[in-house]
Amino acid sequence: MDYPTLQVNVDREKAGLAGLMPVDVSRALVTATSSSRFVVPNYWADPKSGIAYQVQVEIPRSVVRSVVGVDTLASSEQLGRIPLKKTENGQILIRDVASIEPGTMPGQYDRYNMKRQVTLTANMVGNDLGAVAKDVRKAIQRAGAPPAGSAVEVRGQIPPMQQIQSGLSIGLLLAILAVLLLLTASFQSARLALVALSTIPAVLVGVVTILSATQTTINIQSFIGAIMAIGVAMANAILLVDFSQKRGRELGDAWLGALGGSSSRLRAVLMTSFAMIAGMLPMALGWGEASQQNAPLGLAVLGGLIAATLSTLFVLPMFFVLAQSKANWASASMDPDDPQSRYYGT
Repeated sequence: MDYPTLQVNVDREKAGLAGLMPVDVSRALVTATSSSRFVVPNYWADPKSGIAYQVQVEIPRSVVRSVVGVDTLASSEQLGRIPLKKTENGQILIRDVASIEPGTMPGQYDRYNMKRQVTLTANMVGNDLGAVAKDVRKAIQRAGAPPAGSAVEVRGQIPPMQQIQSGLSIGLLLAILAVLLLLTASFQSARLALVALSTIPAVLVGVVTILSATQTTINIQSFIGAIMAIGVAMANAILLVDFSQKRGRELGDAWLGALGGSSSRLRAVLMTSFAMIAGMLPMALGWGEASQQNAPLGLAVLGGLIAATLSTLFVLPMFFVLAQSKANWASASMDPDDPQSRYYGT
């Protein structure tokens, strides 16, 4: 940010009186400090081989010495003695038409999308990306407001991670809302729809418990595994509630309906859960090459399904009994062609 420079200020009036322009000064400086190859390319062809060689003229480095924080004024004097034009009265030098002053400026400008930026990077060791993102936000807050005309942007892997997590969260909430509306229309009861959704908290508790026990972070893989576990748990819960409702309508009692529905769906629930758990067990254990990256997904499915299975078989029937203890078992259908409707045949 403080790279040493030499500022050449051309006096246009003096340069004009001498028959010179600022471009003449800049060309002389480029030739002296870099080479003539950038302003006057010159090639010499070897008459024997015919190979062309580029010939360039520059002032030896030993003449114009380094100006980095040591001998800036002396170097300014050396550059000021560079000739610009030969006249009858002698040479016109750069110092005759321009002043050379030391200064500083940024040594390099970095840009992103045409915006100038100063990049701050760091390595992360022994910590997950989510915790690093929190530390970065805290560091930005401690630094205070940025200077006027500038802004702070976090780049790298953090923004994509936050976008994916936000998208998955919104998608999961919309899916739960859509399932709730569909179950309400299917069961013709909002209470039964909520009973079917009562296994979702158990899935989340199971996922968090197994991730904490194995010291695994909540990441994209584990989030997807939780969604998979919720899907399987919801399928089992919907079938159990449906069978319990049918048995309760036949027997006219919520407790007998829950008992009959649970016993009739016990084998199906266990088969579905055990098959899913057996399929995810190798992934959760991390067997195979590069399988550790998918281990959180398998762990989330395992923990969620175990908790969901226990909740579906033991907790969900109690919620069903509480919801339907005082329910009217008569069908709410108004379809005259529905045998269970009180308007059947009218």
